[in-house]
Amino acid sequence: MNKKQIGKLIISLISIIFLFPTATFAEEIENIQAPTGFMAILSIVPLVIVLTLLFLKVDMVISGLVGGVIAMVIGGIGLAEANKQLLEAIPTMLSITVPIINSAIAMAVFKSGGYSAALTLAKRGTKGRVEWVSVFIVVLLAAATYMSGIGGGSAMVIAPLAFAAVGVVPELIAAMSLAAAVSFTTSPASLESSIVSQLGKFEVADYVSTMRPYWLVFVAIAMVLAFWGTKHRGVGFKEEENDEYAEMSNGKLWKITFPAIFLLFAVILGPVVNSAIGFELFTPLVYMIVTLFLIYLCTDFSLNKSVDAMIDGSTYILTRLFQVGIFLAFINVIAQTGTFSVIAGLASSAPTAIMIPVAVLTGILIGVPAGAYVGSVLTLVLPVAVSLGFSPLALGFVAMGVGMGSQMSFVNITMQALSSGFQLPILDIVKGNVKWISLASVLLLVISFIFA
Repeated sequence: MNKKQIGKLIISLISIIFLFPTATFAEEIENIQAPTGFMAILSIVPLVIVLTLLFLKVDMVISGLVGGVIAMVIGGIGLAEANKQLLEAIPTMLSITVPIINSAIAMAVFKSGGYSAALTLAKRGTKGRVEWVSVFIVVLLAAATYMSGIGGGSAMVIAPLAFAAVGVVPELIAAMSLAAAVSFTTSPASLESSIVSQLGKFEVADYVSTMRPYWLVFVAIAMVLAFWGTKHRGVGFKEEENDEYAEMSNGKLWKITFPAIFLLFAVILGPVVNSAIGFELFTPLVYMIVTLFLIYLCTDFSLNKSVDAMIDGSTYILTRLFQVGIFLAFINVIAQTGTFSVIAGLASSAPTAIMIPVAVLTGILIGVPAGAYVGSVLTLVLPVAVSLGFSPLALGFVAMGVGMGSQMSFVNITMQALSSGFQLPILDIVKGNVKWISLASVLLLVISFIFA
């Protein structure tokens, strides 16, 4: 949409709000009665419009605004109620503090060079067996994404390193995409996990713990794919050019890597240690301070620079949480018309055995065209799943499905980062991913059918 079209759209929406009389009402989404007859069909229109605009790559906030205003007219919802939804949704999203802290700390580790040093150590340790370096690259991306919750940010750092070390291996790129997708949708630091926990009304830690075995399964599959693809193609190491880490001793590299190792341990195994010793030792406060101090001790960063890196690293997730908060307010307005109650009623008529796989498949399919906005897609598909009584595990499978679909999308940030890092057109990245991500998606459907 060009500027004139957007301007006309906004003016029209403002006119609609003031010209049509509306009545204010408020009610919990799960308690809203589903409309019947023609009103049932009409209530779905705003949601369809939002999806259509997202598919057309219109910004998520604008898409939500359009759908929200139409829902206000259809449902007789006043400005006071819409304003109430906005003022509640934004603080709700911004109150998810642990993911914000984890993401910010991980970005500080990124900037201090921990992951570059780790990859250099892997290259030296494998002594020419480049397929093992490919495996390590996948592990590094998965760990970095899991700690930071940001697939695109992790790929932006690691993809150029992978290209410099290994070159273009389609299976490696697909493996990195798969590892990123399952990591940012189950991470203790991600926007996606925050949305799932908020909509499902359970703790992020509980969700992360539930999904961790399945995260590990798909990361292991990605590792095997990277190993097989690199070995099958007979790839050798590329020559290093202007690599400052290549000149460092192993001792120096291990020292730089140590903050990343500690943070990974604290995020993944910290809860286990806390449970074993009987008190909370590895808390966000503790591992934030310790990681920053380790960055100061183990790298060239001063304390001021370490803290600045952490604060700068919080920018991405804070802005995304704010953006999704605004979008979620409009979705909540749409929900007031009974949209999700209608869809849930239709979905509940499907055989119980396939209800969850169908929801996962829906997430995959929507994730392909709307992959730039995984968080917004989750706010669209999860309310229905929640109203159907899906467990945290089932909701996690739906989130994973959306994540996998996004790795076949031209507009996804991770895909764009891989395109830039491997110096390939994004069309080639998408083509290379379709086969392997589709197979992983089929496996996810099978797993959701058996275990959810």
